[in-house]
Amino acid sequence: MPDLQHCLQDHDLGFLEILAGLWGVDFAAPDVRQGLPKLLKALLDPALVLEVVDALPETARKALNALQSQAGWMPWSRFVRDYGGLREVGPGKRDREKPYLEPISPTEVLWYRGLIGRDFLRREGELQECAYIPDDLLKLLPSIEPAGPQPLGRKAAPAEARFATPATDRVLDHCCTLLAALRLGDAKRSPAANAWQPPLEVVNQLLSAVKLISSSAEPLAEDARPFLAMPRERALAWLVQGWRDSDQFNELWMMPGVVCEGAWRNDPRAAREQVLAWLGELPAGEWWSLAALIEAVFERTPDFQRPAGDFDSWLIRRAADGESLCGIDHWPEVDGALIRYLITGPLHWLGLVDLASPAEDAPFTAFRLSAWAADLLAGEPPAGFPAEDQPLKALSDGRVIAGTLTPRIARYQVARFGLWQAETADSYTYQITPQSLAAAVEQGLKIAHLETLLNKFGEPPPPSLVQALHQWEQRGGQARIQPCVVLRVEDPKILQALRSSPAERFLGDILGPTTVIVHAGAVEKVRAALARMGVLADVDFAGEAEEAPDEES
Repeated sequence: MPDLQHCLQDHDLGFLEILAGLWGVDFAAPDVRQGLPKLLKALLDPALVLEVVDALPETARKALNALQSQAGWMPWSRFVRDYGGLREVGPGKRDREKPYLEPISPTEVLWYRGLIGRDFLRREGELQECAYIPDDLLKLLPSIEPAGPQPLGRKAAPAEARFATPATDRVLDHCCTLLAALRLGDAKRSPAANAWQPPLEVVNQLLSAVKLISSSAEPLAEDARPFLAMPRERALAWLVQGWRDSDQFNELWMMPGVVCEGAWRNDPRAAREQVLAWLGELPAGEWWSLAALIEAVFERTPDFQRPAGDFDSWLIRRAADGESLCGIDHWPEVDGALIRYLITGPLHWLGLVDLASPAEDAPFTAFRLSAWAADLLAGEPPAGFPAEDQPLKALSDGRVIAGTLTPRIARYQVARFGLWQAETADSYTYQITPQSLAAAVEQGLKIAHLETLLNKFGEPPPPSLVQALHQWEQRGGQARIQPCVVLRVEDPKILQALRSSPAERFLGDILGPTTVIVHAGAVEKVRAALARMGVLADVDFAGEAEEAPDEES
């Protein structure tokens, strides 16, 4: 920090005379150059410093203590927001109006006594405008008793925590599912992807942040396999650590309800670490009010993610209407909303926080650190996780069912062999078909791989399924089931006449003397052709609307 000489050397002689008068020091000098050394010697008397500080109004003493507790400095914008502004007056107006005799704020009380300075200092890696206590003066101030970490906010009221939503490790299942889906070239392949918590987009960002997928959303198989093979507790700890260390996973830019634009960049890692620090001060096992925490942050450290307290340079808009959210007036919609999103989103999804609400399906109003949190935040696997020992189940109809406790590495592999039929909270169902087997072969997989999987991670598959797999491998697809439209007439002569007409191009395979397949989309054209032959036809199926008949067909 700059010393008192640096703090006072740019002030005029009149300011030094005011300061000396407020300290009760005799001072007379022709100019600043000659007078400042004498004044400094008088001001840096330890007994006088204590006397001046003891005589401060309570509000000014509180402001000085706040600076002292922050190692002697804080951003100027925060200081004046908390302790009042400083009127900008030149020497002439100052000497006429004498604002130091009736200060409007604790800031002015300290300013005219030389107890604080204002300058651009390099702090936290950035040059920012600061309020500071001159370093040599700071050493003479009476020490303040450290209050210890005080939790922000308050305990949740019983009504706020009536319905609990415990943390889970479901994110591991979604990571496995998305890795398999991306390997098959379709991120939304899961039939339940739209209902995921965390959402699919968040899982995708997380996998990218921990470098399990490339910038082009391709799974990095050599890195993904060890993650999928880890026990669940180790995998979750690894995922949490990767998230904490990531500068790429940017919660502010992902947060629903806002749109971030422009070339500016925030520090997501610093913001999440600050939130984790606040949560670390909370009583263990206590439900805490989410709204009260956010309100307390606004009162104490609203600029927790803003370099130099800058609330105006980030271009952020409200998603609903495009309204600009720049300025501290929009703090609840940006910074406050980020705290809420971090706690109810990533921290909950990663197993760190339990949530609660006043009613089922109501917004979350309370939270607490989960039973896993201490271990996960220390980079250690929590105890008490179930083993992934649920077997794959292959059925004779070609379905393969995996549970959420089937080894993820096994489900990742088997998912590449089947069509994805269903996904529930407990299981995943895949249907083995010629089409799905052909797609697997294109990726370099073999039927032997599937057999090995089924035998290694499940009970022996039904013999009929094994036979079907071998026959497909030797001969390819042997059967196809598909919908079609069938024309049935009473007299074979009608069908013969129709096939001899221009409408013959709308007909497919003959199924018998009075039945034939009609090409998709050609029902109305065939009916019109029959009408021109003097035969009326009913269409007695519920299907997609057909094209209107072409008058010339």
